[in-house]
Amino acid sequence: MKLGLCVNTQGPVGMDMAARVPELVAQVRCARESGFSSLWFPQHYLTAPMPMFQLSAMLPYLMAEAKGMTVGSDIVILPLLNPVAVAEEAATLDVLSGGKYILGVGLGYREEEFEAFGIPLSERVPRLGESVALIRRLWAEERVTHQGKFYRVTNAGLGIRPVRPEGVPIWFAAQVPAAIKRAATLGDGWLILPSTSLEELVPLMKLYRDTLRQLGKPDPTELPINRECYVGTSQATALDECRTALKAKYAAYASWGLEGQDSADHDAAFEKMARESFIIGDKVFVKEEIARYRETLGVDHFIMRMYWPGLTQEQVLRSIRALGEVLA
Repeated sequence: MKLGLCVNTQGPVGMDMAARVPELVAQVRCARESGFSSLWFPQHYLTAPMPMFQLSAMLPYLMAEAKGMTVGSDIVILPLLNPVAVAEEAATLDVLSGGKYILGVGLGYREEEFEAFGIPLSERVPRLGESVALIRRLWAEERVTHQGKFYRVTNAGLGIRPVRPEGVPIWFAAQVPAAIKRAATLGDGWLILPSTSLEELVPLMKLYRDTLRQLGKPDPTELPINRECYVGTSQATALDECRTALKAKYAAYASWGLEGQDSADHDAAFEKMARESFIIGDKVFVKEEIARYRETLGVDHFIMRMYWPGLTQEQVLRSIRALGEVLA
């Protein structure tokens, strides 16, 4: 089993983000020392008033602390970006990481982001499909000519190629059936979102595996899952220790319009997610939950988000160390 840390590059409203940098460095070092094997970085734009570092800068900056760990995006909002730039950056990160980069992609959902980039939300799916196809060609071919609906390349090739001849693995974030079929069809893996409950995931995992079989594709070499995770000092107090910070995070998601986050009844929705989707408790409970997810779904790469704005650095580092002990 592999354990990953989703490095939350956000900070509390009003924070001097220069002070956030050494905190992130300490979290990455702590994860590596605690036996984590991968680091993952999110991407959003226009997040004010919540401050947030950009993936393209923070991932290579913190990669220096990773020292052999797998690194990945969780996720790049691919329809917003030019696939040529994504292909070049991914190849660069693959070289810098020694062939240990994974490109996690997703559709995105925030109207503010798509409006600012001048891209209609209705174009998300076709842009994603065309982008992935072009990226793979750019990694594989010396020179590419592509005349698509959204992007054009004429007899040109990348200035840098991935370490691996087959290119960088592309994992798709998905939580609804159509997106999961897309992940099986176009991707090298399915990134399970942290808010989808175990009960909901059982039929979705069956759909994913069935789709792979129908396409004649083998099961992926890794089955990753994102979870919100906090290892508390006791089972009785663990959720109370992190509730305020985590609840505020999901209130922000609801205000952004993320599917499944109901702003009208946020309190009840949050408590339900905390019970059914998050892994929060003492070390014994967390170990049992990880085992339950593995047995039920077959997942073997747990990508844990363990910081939310408002949680103290002491809490985060203690929780990371405790999770490492659970893994050991």
